[in-house]
Order: sequence, then structure tokens, then C-alpha cells
Amino acid sequence: MIVVDTHIIIWEALAPQKLSVAATQAWAQAAGQGEIFVSDISLWEIAMLMHKERLQVNTDCQSFINLLIQANNLHIQPITPQIAALSVQLTNEINQDPADRLIAATALSQKMPLITADRNLQAAVTIHTIW
Repeated sequence: MIVVDTHIIIWEALAPQKLSVAATQAWAQAAGQGEIFVSDISLWEIAMLMHKERLQVNTDCQSFINLLIQANNLHIQPITPQIAALSVQLTNEINQDPADRLIAATALSQKMPLITADRNLQAAVTIHTIW
């Protein structure tokens, strides 16, 4: 079981060559078992990227997000009270970006590794990351 950062979902779908070997292997193993988890804040981040035209695809936002979820059998993890509390308790080694904090807290609360290329999250000693 793994949690994936927002950019990993996008890269896996649109630019898989950007993924590291370890990330690709972890994704494939978790996908084979139907155990890829995504913080629901990632859906919002994808929508914002599309709205700002920083992510361009040949379909509307809702259809693209639904396609990502269905094609990869993603499990959407809602922000729970535990995740919200963990996100604000994380040390300053994690930046103040609410999405990064919620994604990290999701991985911590579920006791799952986080696939991310984000060096800030990789440097956090409290989070088990794969890259």
C-alpha cells in the first residue's frame, strides 16, 4: 500500500519516464494489488493546475480526474480529523504548503510510504518516502 503525491499521479498518466525506477516499481506493485491511495487534496490540486492552464489535457477537468481514478483504481483518502491534526503538528522540516502537509499527514496516518519527487518531503525524517 502506498500514498502518492499529486505530481506522481500526473506523471504516471502523462509522462511516466519522469518517474524513478523505485517509484515505478512501487506503483506497479501497489497497482497490482489495488492499493494506491491519494489524498483528496490532490484532486483539488489537479483541478487548479488545469484551471491555471499549467496542466493541459484534451478533456475537461472532471472527466480527466475521473479517468485518473478509474484507470489506476485509486483509493481517495478523505481528510479526517486525525489527518487534519497531524498536518499542523508536522515539524518545520515540511514546508507550509497545506496540500503538502495534508498529503504527508495522509501517509503518516495510514502508515504507508509516500511516493514523491518533492525533495522537501523526502528530507522529512518523519515520513517514509519512495523515490
